[in-house]
Amino acid sequence: MNHSARETALRVLVSCRNNGAWADAALKAQLSRDGLDRADAALCSRIVYGVLQNQLLLDHYIGAYCTQRPDHLQPPLLDILRLGAYQILFLDKVPDSAAVNTSVELAKLSKRGQAAGLVNAVLRKISQNKQDLPTIPDRDPVRYLSVRYSHPRWLVKRLAALLGREETEALLAANNRVAPLTVQVNPIKTSAEALAAELEAAGVSAKPHTWVPDCLELSGTGDLTALPAFREGKFLVQDPAARLVSMIAGVTPGQKVLDVCAAPGGKSFSCAFAMENQGTILACDLHENKLKRIREGAERLGLGCVDTTAADGRIFRPEWENSFDTVLVDAPCSGLGIIRKKPDARYKKVDDLFALPVIQNDILSNAARYVRPGGVLVYSTCTILPEENEQVTDGFLADHPEFVRTPFTLPEPAGETDGQLTLWPQRHGTDGFYICRMERRA
Repeated sequence: MNHSARETALRVLVSCRNNGAWADAALKAQLSRDGLDRADAALCSRIVYGVLQNQLLLDHYIGAYCTQRPDHLQPPLLDILRLGAYQILFLDKVPDSAAVNTSVELAKLSKRGQAAGLVNAVLRKISQNKQDLPTIPDRDPVRYLSVRYSHPRWLVKRLAALLGREETEALLAANNRVAPLTVQVNPIKTSAEALAAELEAAGVSAKPHTWVPDCLELSGTGDLTALPAFREGKFLVQDPAARLVSMIAGVTPGQKVLDVCAAPGGKSFSCAFAMENQGTILACDLHENKLKRIREGAERLGLGCVDTTAADGRIFRPEWENSFDTVLVDAPCSGLGIIRKKPDARYKKVDDLFALPVIQNDILSNAARYVRPGGVLVYSTCTILPEENEQVTDGFLADHPEFVRTPFTLPEPAGETDGQLTLWPQRHGTDGFYICRMERRA
């Protein structure tokens, strides 16, 4: 393989560092610009996600063989070292010599003086010692877990307080594994059995999800969007946790539903399936480009009951007051439940998270005004922090006695709840996710 895959990977990592870009968006844009073939695009993606998933661990090993501390290295030198070290330590099919040589070439291209010599020396040391790498000191369990699984110390400390040491380690390990690809069957167009048979005939492995109904786990898909079943709208790519929102909401045909923070539209579409495409779903977002994606998704899936409108979840719309059977609030959050899919979410600055509960409460309190008496309000996030989850709904219920949490039951391992549920990758095999169901007293 030529090293264009590595050049593209380096550009993506530099973009993430310089511009604060999300890796998935930066990767998609850079792959499009660089025009890599399928094999190189796959290698590039693997390297980018692998480096982000293992960044602190890679820095630990780089630091052991480098005369300078990793955080003192001139960018993009550290990115180049991480790229090379990741290939040596994690990619069996890439020869160490290729990983070293292509990294040295990247250093020469970066025009950083003696950089090529330093890259060559450090990566050769890592290659020579990869069967006997320096251990991670484990006297401090938080530091050990932070380095071993490349999660920031503040997050490890917070998780350990919630889960204890053993389960925290299980969660961190799960966060560094590839999430299964799950789709929800579109019952308007097909059944789970028929879709599974069609996908198997196309060479895709499709198995029913172990506990979430109407979902299939796929493998061997290649380009998912090229499959006829995708183009014909027979399924929706959606994590099982997000699929559960429509189940918990209990939407039925003919209802009037408002999805306050709807993009990219998965929960609206899932509700439309449950409503048999009968009734109305108003999907809202601030940005027209996101609303356009929702409309395109609804069209592909054959859903005529989904409409869109631009709206700010914090600004009251008097014409909507008391007029919806069900209101969904999938609030903006830290995204710490979807680290498996967005490995860079773990590196968010802790200070950035303090503002979120205020925004979440504002949106929830405003959206509650749109629920008719006797109607349902569902609050959800893709995070596992109580500050953004039960503490938000506890505060909301204390301020709004007209609402009450209502118990719901799901298949095991979720089972019976008191009206709220946190899903965990290491327990439930889903994204980390929180869902709370509340009813407005009639």
